[in-house]
Amino acid sequence: MTTYAGDSAFWVDTETTTLREADHLLQSLAAELALPEGAFGCTHLVRGERPRVVLSFTGASEETRRGLVAKGYEVTAGVPDAAGRAVLYPGVAGLTGTVTVAELVSGSAIERVAVLGGSGEPAPDQRILTRDFVRPEWRDGELVLTAMPAAGGVLVPFEVPDPTPCCADH
Repeated sequence: MTTYAGDSAFWVDTETTTLREADHLLQSLAAELALPEGAFGCTHLVRGERPRVVLSFTGASEETRRGLVAKGYEVTAGVPDAAGRAVLYPGVAGLTGTVTVAELVSGSAIERVAVLGGSGEPAPDQRILTRDFVRPEWRDGELVLTAMPAAGGVLVPFEVPDPTPCCADH
């Protein structure tokens, strides 16, 4: 089982309001602050009076935390909730092109694949067209990728890389 949270977990409120903006900021901060190889970088939706997306880091170094503070971010210990959406995680760089479920699970921190509208888990040899954009979510302590059937008998991650904004044609 993959570890999420723990002593090395912390989060920051960057005032971002979209997942796309949060993804880009998380990736640039991770590169700039040299996030360790096995660390996790996640996004979390905050609802309520001031909707926004906050970032969490797990397995990051004290140096990463200090770097965020030096950039003016208030760093809070722990994670904001148990349902983070993983952007950076062990093995993510290898999830390009088409992979099998077995390759995805054995080569990354993702522990299982759930298929929308399906019962049970897909076969290990089921192909997944990653679109080079794989954003699993934490569910009950497990990192789970939600996928859906696509043309050609493959699965694709449910979340698309470039979603059309709501009401874009109005």
